[in-house]
Amino acid sequence: MNTERLKNKAAVVTGGASGIGEAITRRFTAEGAEITLLDTNSEAAVRIAAELGGRAIWCDVSQAESVSEAIAALDRVDLLVNCAGIAHIGNVETTTPEDLDRVYAVNVKGVYHTMHFALPKMLSHGGGVILNIASVASKIGIPDRFAYSMSKGAVLTMTLSVARDYIAKNIRCNCLCPARVHTPFIDGYLAKHYPGREAEMFQTLSAFQPIGRMGEPCEIAALAAFLCSEEAAFITGSALDIDGGVTLLR
Repeated sequence: MNTERLKNKAAVVTGGASGIGEAITRRFTAEGAEITLLDTNSEAAVRIAAELGGRAIWCDVSQAESVSEAIAALDRVDLLVNCAGIAHIGNVETTTPEDLDRVYAVNVKGVYHTMHFALPKMLSHGGGVILNIASVASKIGIPDRFAYSMSKGAVLTMTLSVARDYIAKNIRCNCLCPARVHTPFIDGYLAKHYPGREAEMFQTLSAFQPIGRMGEPCEIAALAAFLCSEEAAFITGSALDIDGGVTLLR
């Protein structure tokens, strides 16, 4: 892929060293963007950045000072993709206050921090595009995902708020709502919780999507590239489902 839809755009991808974030990093580079990865996995981020000719900055998105320093090191930010996030399994009874705080710190405050510090840079160069990775859990009830759903619901509503507040300032803000996507996280989760039954449980998780499979990171990245390009100049304040039909049947 080399359409150069994002040519000469300075793009920041949080969580860009693995899973969906890595796929977005690679796709944006192929589309001509100048990529900066923000990630806590320095080894992977540096390796990927070196391979792609981009830049890696260690950053803990849950910490305001860490994000402030990372964004301050950049000359400009045209595109911001908030992909960093963590998962949690449990209902409201089994989710401890510590669990909730941990998920909130990364999935909610992390998105706030990057938008808070990147927006002034976008505005100083005439505008930009923000894309947040939310989830189908933003819109529907999923069993035993209390804290995770809370956080992704917040991502969706933060997206709408920023889109509304900055629509007259040439800032577009959208979010994607994927269902299950086959990433190394899924494989690790199955190995940890279902040793010896990985293949069986993989099929169970896949069947959750009416289309009959999980999404692939490259599919999320393809839609992300479109939404951050000028081809999507008329789209803002949208939460786009990319879920294999999950919300279709809810």
